[in-house]
Amino acid sequence: MLNRRQFVTATGVVTLGWPVIASSAQPIEAAKVLVGFPAGGTTDAVSRRVAEKLQSGGYAKVALVDNKAGAGGRIVVEELKRSPADGSTMLLTPTGIITLYPHIYSKLAYRIEDVTPVSTGCRVVFGFGVGPAVPESVKNLKDYLAWAKAHPNGASYGSPGAGTPPHFLGALLAKESGVELSHVPYRGSAPGIQDLLGGQVAAMTSPIGDYLPYLRSGKLRLLATSGTARSKFTPDVQTYAEQGFKNLTMSEWYAFFLPAGASPDVVQRASAAIRAAVTSPDVIEAFAQLGFEAGASTPAELAKIVKDDNTSWGPIVKKVGFTPEN
Repeated sequence: MLNRRQFVTATGVVTLGWPVIASSAQPIEAAKVLVGFPAGGTTDAVSRRVAEKLQSGGYAKVALVDNKAGAGGRIVVEELKRSPADGSTMLLTPTGIITLYPHIYSKLAYRIEDVTPVSTGCRVVFGFGVGPAVPESVKNLKDYLAWAKAHPNGASYGSPGAGTPPHFLGALLAKESGVELSHVPYRGSAPGIQDLLGGQVAAMTSPIGDYLPYLRSGKLRLLATSGTARSKFTPDVQTYAEQGFKNLTMSEWYAFFLPAGASPDVVQRASAAIRAAVTSPDVIEAFAQLGFEAGASTPAELAKIVKDDNTSWGPIVKKVGFTPEN
């Protein structure tokens, strides 16, 4: 089922015949991009590059990022739901927060219908990284699982939040290997990576961009990545599938949404502005530095991604058996 999340390559969703921002359109006075994770993480960095382009490209006179961390990204979707649908407030979020959470939270304060798809922004695969709490002799997943089995009190892994796709990767690894791994949820990747560096947590499942600066310095080690093929950012690191875990193949789109009720004109103008931003050469390069592959879509293409993603998550959640209480 996880293979269904490898929808298309980043360039594959870029389509022709895009609407352009009319030169006569008046810029929005002040626009903001909502982000459900703390400042300092990769989602925050992506949002800031796009916000800069929204301002310099004429979409808004002022465009800022508004970080509202907490509840694994749910709070920020609720904030979007309460926002005006005039194009002044957009949400940048991993699609799993829209498509996965309805399967695990019975009292979720929003529905898929409460957001309007605008465009994809970038795609990412996840990495399983370890820090100084794990011996340097551990070079791959087989080594880590053997170490974890021998050291159950230290066999912990962090994720950007309970019920997020990286959390499910760790849970599936534990389930398929038969090795008990203790999950430590964080409020986003940034604090988890800091604990990984400090040895407070043994391992971390997170977007691979979170590890890149520390891999170069040797402070962290990446044991696996979750793509169908090795990541171009970490070509020496084997995938989960290469190491015998074929069901642990996963990638995720980070996408932009408006509140429900946004008019077609507002949606198309916002989508064109996002496309112009994420296809700019400097933004593509900036995303690559963060471990992201840039890619824009039409609103209809993103709507299909959301629908298919939502369908694929049901069996996965059932297999893991996760509920918010555990």
